[in-house]
Amino acid sequence: MPHRFDPAILREYDIRGIVGANLFAADARALGRVFAATVAEKGGRRVAVGYDGRLTSPQLEEALVEGLTTGGADVVRIGRGPTPMLYFAAATLGVDAGIMVTGSHNPPTHNGFKLVIGGKPFYAEAIRKLGAEALALGEPSGPRGRVRDHAIVDEYVTRLARDYDDGRPLNIAWDPGNGATGEVVAKLTARLPGEHHLINAAIDGNFPAHHPDPTVPENLVQLQQEVARRGCDLGIAFDGDGDRIGVVDARGRILWGDQLMIVLARDVLTRHPGAPIIADVKASDVLFDEIARAGGTPVMLPTGHSPIKAKLAELNAPLAGEMSGHIFFGDRWYGFDDAVYVAVRLLGILAQGHLSLAEIADRLPAMCNTPELRIECDEARKFAIVAEIAERLRRRGAELIDIDGVRVKTADGWWLVRASNTQAVIVARAESTTEAGLARLKAEIAGELGASGLAANLP
Repeated sequence: MPHRFDPAILREYDIRGIVGANLFAADARALGRVFAATVAEKGGRRVAVGYDGRLTSPQLEEALVEGLTTGGADVVRIGRGPTPMLYFAAATLGVDAGIMVTGSHNPPTHNGFKLVIGGKPFYAEAIRKLGAEALALGEPSGPRGRVRDHAIVDEYVTRLARDYDDGRPLNIAWDPGNGATGEVVAKLTARLPGEHHLINAAIDGNFPAHHPDPTVPENLVQLQQEVARRGCDLGIAFDGDGDRIGVVDARGRILWGDQLMIVLARDVLTRHPGAPIIADVKASDVLFDEIARAGGTPVMLPTGHSPIKAKLAELNAPLAGEMSGHIFFGDRWYGFDDAVYVAVRLLGILAQGHLSLAEIADRLPAMCNTPELRIECDEARKFAIVAEIAERLRRRGAELIDIDGVRVKTADGWWLVRASNTQAVIVARAESTTEAGLARLKAEIAGELGASGLAANLP
């Protein structure tokens, strides 16, 4: 039978909606059928399926598996865990594709699906094409697919632990945020040396402690308190499905994605001199300068975990990362974004080095910049506003990069506005060499947004 997806749930990098409002079990079932056909067209049949800790995920996973098998696909159910565990299954179990049921870092009422096929991310036009194919669904035909269970969590944890570079013992606080990494982190830390203090490790789709997004400072307050209380060397947090990391040092300072990338890139480039290191358009100029200073080749890309993952594979890059905490290792890993793996590599760098993370942070080049600033904006208006700003800037002859939104260079530094592909917000960021310059840049952003009818009071 034909099925119509709400167009709003077919996003750039995944399928995502509000359960009971624009996302239903029927959508999961239809997705399974059309994805089974897509896999078959590419000569495949076997699909790994996992789900996160949200309350609605088991129901959606069951409907998804029903759709896949109705469509003739054989399904390997890996169980509950983080999204990178599904990516690991897709890379190691000999399957042709994978689907993760996850709402990522969004509120408890949200859920969705992330897809991979043939070892590559499935996104953009490929996702939108599923909508058209669902409208053409007929009655099922052909043999039904088979289902088998393969609990992969222990294999995954074993593989994570294998890449830990041992050295001096560390004292670490961990905050899975009641998200899907809880069980994995508990199993992993039992294998690692040092002291480990876990908070909010129980998987709970209500997220009772705080919202599972480590890029928002208030969501790291509990971790900062635990680091101080336990005298930890650092604290590590994860988003709801474990593909984004947050880090605080012993003094409770947050290391943002681009700062963390400097630490990781310096290490990777000792083994891969001259290699391309990829970062997104929101990253600090300091990161790109430090990559070059460490002997690497900096590459700037649009924000988005799927296109960055694809470019990492294309360039055979050993490392890529985003301000949002999506970090991808090609060096010794499989090229997908895995926050728990990033934690393992960071801890190895610290364990083998002589400096604490706080001492490393003290020696990083100064960054006079904002974090990601998120300005709420109507979903139907956000891209148009950014386009209007870009057009005004071009008419004025501004120096800009427009690979993703607009990144504008001025005498004071640079500023950026872009429409989020995952939320009803416009993301802004600015960086200068002085606080006064930063204030002027923020005023420019507010002025441009205001000229397009969007009031913004930037902190």
